[in-house]
Amino acid sequence: MKIQRPRGTQDFLQDEMAKRRHIEKEMRRTVENWGYQEIQTPTFENLDLFTLRSGDTIIDQSYIFDDKGGRKLILRPELTEPVTRLYVEKLQKAPKPLKLYYFANCFRYERPQKGRFREFWQFGVELIGSDRPEADVEVIALASDVLDALELKGDLHVGHLGAPRSLMGDLSDEQKNAIMRFIDKKDDGGLRTYLEDIGATSLGENIRALTESKDITEARGVVGNVPALERLEDISDMLNFYGISHKIDFSVARGLEYYTGMVFEIYAEGLGTENQICGGGSYRLAHLFGGEDTPSTGFAFGFDRVVMALGDIKLPQQTKVMIVSTMDARDWTFQNVRPRLRESLRNLEVSIEVDLKSSDIKGQLSRANIMGASHAVIVGNKEMYAGRVTLKDMNTGDQEMLTIDEAIGRIEKHYIALLKGRKHTIPS
Repeated sequence: MKIQRPRGTQDFLQDEMAKRRHIEKEMRRTVENWGYQEIQTPTFENLDLFTLRSGDTIIDQSYIFDDKGGRKLILRPELTEPVTRLYVEKLQKAPKPLKLYYFANCFRYERPQKGRFREFWQFGVELIGSDRPEADVEVIALASDVLDALELKGDLHVGHLGAPRSLMGDLSDEQKNAIMRFIDKKDDGGLRTYLEDIGATSLGENIRALTESKDITEARGVVGNVPALERLEDISDMLNFYGISHKIDFSVARGLEYYTGMVFEIYAEGLGTENQICGGGSYRLAHLFGGEDTPSTGFAFGFDRVVMALGDIKLPQQTKVMIVSTMDARDWTFQNVRPRLRESLRNLEVSIEVDLKSSDIKGQLSRANIMGASHAVIVGNKEMYAGRVTLKDMNTGDQEMLTIDEAIGRIEKHYIALLKGRKHTIPS
């Protein structure tokens, strides 16, 4: 019986994993340069962590199960709530603001399509403990910097939930959240029907006028000079000061109900309808999980979509070395040459391999050429008796008998030359 991978999941072969790890490395380097530190939470959490704020609507889209003790557990559908739970449990007394980041897989039971999977990866940050507009701007600027590091273009849209919510008056929180979900999905027909059902038909025209507003001035003509627009104006001015191109967009509502203020989304080309690669905003969750009321701002990149948007990329060249030996010299090679190379080069990005299949020198050199080795370290009877190795440059074909230390020095020199030629950003 042939068993296939579950629907909505992915297998990653060697080249794809090399690409993903390189992109991940660039993203990690960027956020760490801004002072963010990595944390990790469990793959599954108590179901209450997610239903406490979002209600039972999340259940239909999640993987939920009972453990052997009868506890309701959920495979995490996203990371903000787990990170907030971690903060309340372990970091509430830490100096603020806290700058945290994560990279992890998440799970949602959705219809698989291009850019949407049932297991997917998120890369995100959370800035916890500041309600200043500068905190909102930092998070947006960091997301923009990640795109710059990847040399990926994206359209940044920024809004504020306080503007549409100011139109909703005395509606219940449940009704307001439902309306925000329709706005987020850009489901005008569903919104119109829902407003009719709750007797708030007149609200539809104002919501449409707001979401179609091209700037803050137009929005003021719809909602008045509410605090949300003053805050958004401050954020927009600072983004302009830092040279971060953005569009004011009041249709950005985000699908998660914990957002309370500024929200933003970034869209990339070439992904069809699933073109959102990053989303974030400000929120308050800690008090729901037994902590103090704490302002926070964060974002999450859909890592799989980022990889898709980048397409084919040229990865930095890696120094690879193949140890080639005759059968007579193999024991001496394994006892003396291989350990010396590994010990001396272990702190460098140098891959050292031994051909475990081919018995003749020609076959091993062919293998070295296929794997893209920069050098072959050759050990035959002559080298073994002399206590030396022959170092072959696989690009030029030049070779020379050297001491092991001299060979190591040549390989290190090649590695350093490659390192100096690399950019931190991904080549286009």
